[in-house]
Amino acid sequence: MDYFTVGPSQLYPIVPTTIQRALKDGITSISHRDQKYITLHKETVSNLKILLSIPSTHSIFFLSSGTEAMERIIQNTVQLHSHHLVNGSFSDRFYQTAVELGKKPTKTEVTYGASFDWNHIQIPSGTELICATHNETSTGVMVPLRKLYDLKRSSKTPLLALDTVSSMPYVDVDYSQVDMTFFSVQKGFGMPAGLGVLIVSEQALEHSAGSYHSFASLSTYANKYQTPETPNVLAIYTLNEVVKDMLKKGIKSIRQDIDKKSDMIAAYIKSSTTYDYLVTELHDRSKTIHVLKVKGGSARSIKLLELKGFAVSSGYGDMKADFIRISNFPSHKVKDIKNLLKNM
Repeated sequence: MDYFTVGPSQLYPIVPTTIQRALKDGITSISHRDQKYITLHKETVSNLKILLSIPSTHSIFFLSSGTEAMERIIQNTVQLHSHHLVNGSFSDRFYQTAVELGKKPTKTEVTYGASFDWNHIQIPSGTELICATHNETSTGVMVPLRKLYDLKRSSKTPLLALDTVSSMPYVDVDYSQVDMTFFSVQKGFGMPAGLGVLIVSEQALEHSAGSYHSFASLSTYANKYQTPETPNVLAIYTLNEVVKDMLKKGIKSIRQDIDKKSDMIAAYIKSSTTYDYLVTELHDRSKTIHVLKVKGGSARSIKLLELKGFAVSSGYGDMKADFIRISNFPSHKVKDIKNLLKNM
């Protein structure tokens, strides 16, 4: 089965043999206080910073998931007021996290599938943090980063947090403009779920609240290339191997390849009488998550594709019955996309 699901998705090619080697070498049994783990942690952080052009001043924390990253961001940096740009279910999850933590968040919300009117977004006075989702997995909307950077500057809001769960490593973040960036590994890095990565600026580290996953605690251990508690060592080991392979290919080549495959999908949809994009504006469409309305409903298309050996995701939430979602990650080859489109 070829997996074009939006996460978990197709495994990155080296992942199966990497996991087998890790089990053979006893990676899963090493202590997170052992020098062998410290060396692995340090190398993984270093390789991530090289691949994603993360400044040396920024810290990298290993968490359980992207969802946990949302909670840690709100918990550590917001006393009362965060403002959320909501254009889908996952950006709404960020907003709801602030509500559940007892904060008083506000939001700018648009119809699912639409982008924002950047000239009319009002950030309330006293906002401590702006939260945005770069690539909304539920709707396939991609937010222009330059607009977010401008919004932060013009509103004089001290901190900006960015969800890149379904766009990393494709997205090219300017970390001088973003204080907290997070992703999980089961999408763009083609791994089993179970690891979240949170990138934090020096300015954000000045804020800290909570217990063992306060920024102060996470930073204390990260400075020693450790974690507060026993981490998912197998996932960290696998992530390091995937990142090393991506470094060999080059991040520019990886991004160009995603653009090429995205253009192939878009060209097919343009000629199709069965499928159409939810996102009507070309410049707002995600390159990595293609959300398509299916004439006559999605269930039959999903079933037929499955019988042919292709797994795609249904629409999310209320869109389940009418839409499908197709991923385009580094683990998908050009020939895989061609075969999928031929069978659609």
